[in-house]
Amino acid sequence: MINRILIRIKVVQMLYSYLLTRSDFKVITEPRSATADNKFAFAVYNDLLLVLLELTGHGTRPGARKSMLDVDKKLLKSAVGAALAGDDTVKALIATESTDIAQLRPSLQHLHDMITASAVYADYRKRRSPSLAEEVSMWLTVLETIVMRDTQFMETLRSVDGFTNMGLEAGIEMLIDTLNSYRDATDGYAAACNDLERSLSRAYDLYVACFTLIIELTREQERRIEQAKTKYTATPDELNPNLKFVNNRLVTALENNEQIQEFISKTPVNWATELSLVNSLLKAITDSQIYRDYMSSDGNDYVQDCDFWRDILRTVVFTSDDFLEVLEDKSVFWNDDLQIIGTFVLKTIRQSSKAYTVSKEDDTTIETVPEVIMLDKFKDEEDARFGGELFVKAVKHRKEYRALIDRFVNNDSWDPERIAFMDIIIMITAITEVVEFPNIPLPVTMNEYVEIANDYSSPKSGQFVNGILFNIVSALRADGKVFK
Repeated sequence: MINRILIRIKVVQMLYSYLLTRSDFKVITEPRSATADNKFAFAVYNDLLLVLLELTGHGTRPGARKSMLDVDKKLLKSAVGAALAGDDTVKALIATESTDIAQLRPSLQHLHDMITASAVYADYRKRRSPSLAEEVSMWLTVLETIVMRDTQFMETLRSVDGFTNMGLEAGIEMLIDTLNSYRDATDGYAAACNDLERSLSRAYDLYVACFTLIIELTREQERRIEQAKTKYTATPDELNPNLKFVNNRLVTALENNEQIQEFISKTPVNWATELSLVNSLLKAITDSQIYRDYMSSDGNDYVQDCDFWRDILRTVVFTSDDFLEVLEDKSVFWNDDLQIIGTFVLKTIRQSSKAYTVSKEDDTTIETVPEVIMLDKFKDEEDARFGGELFVKAVKHRKEYRALIDRFVNNDSWDPERIAFMDIIIMITAITEVVEFPNIPLPVTMNEYVEIANDYSSPKSGQFVNGILFNIVSALRADGKVFK
């Protein structure tokens, strides 16, 4: 039921939110309080950042002569060094290069050699593809057990202008805080993954909730009819009401559906508490021409009952501003989901209608009213995994694919800094799908993400995204990275 169109939209939305606020490391900016201790602490912090970058081969200024430091091959692959070097604040620090690093450089090879000879580094080297978290842990141990205990290096730091003991300790703590901040980013990543899964689950909840709303609307109308009979001045029509609406056989089938009843018992979606919405929708329904035609028609079969609710949902309920407002209150995900989920609700009713049969036996009409067969949450296990895998791989390759986008944007005379961030996210997700999911036909991927760009970004985004993606896919084919 939750198809790949909706999954793609959810992944793009979650990726946009996650990457908009995400940072591998929280680099500390210059303190407002200009005390001697604060000044020296910030200087030490910057010096230690540059030292870490030098030790991983990421500290050389653009256009400058390559560092003479003989860096271990494993350290050259440092994800920590690469992540820090990619931060805009750190880039500016590398470019300006404080004079302190010149004083520290003579002791760096000695420090490097001590690190690479240590037990903690030996354990780190054994890992074929260490995670960023594992490397952060290694650097925190190195900082405490090697850097801070190395007499030569610490004496050099103490010789820097403006030295204070409190500033030195605070500067080291600032670097520890920056390295530890990655764990916060890790928590954000886990939360984004959980939010994606929860969002997909809530989409299915909306699917079932649409059917429970039909039941609630019907039963509220039934309560009104019964109350009207007890009025002192009840009219003949109130005493003998038309029960076609409340006896709708689709509603009876929904009430007998075990899956729907289980949903009602386990989820907090209770339309009975939304009396204002129920009243508003019932008035809109009973005032509609669809309702009047239905109540006055001679036909009385299951197909007609199904057709009535399909028309009412499509033209009255799903277009109601009151309904959309309540959806937004119940779940932040539901307003965006309704367009797709609504089509599946209508499809379920239509399929149930098609299963209805009437036969004759010995001049007796035999009516077979089918069950309402609810759609499965996902078509198959592959679809169930698709969203999570797409999100994880998009995050993993985001820098690589962003660089690819920038390359072709520059070729097309666009300023990468002025491209809508949503367009960037859509293209990163699309490239991920093209490269990482070879079984999905290329036209399907291209068309879907162009449509997402048209719906969720600027008016010209679809055309722009289509052009850039076409060039990128052509390049990936030429490089042998895409074969479809």
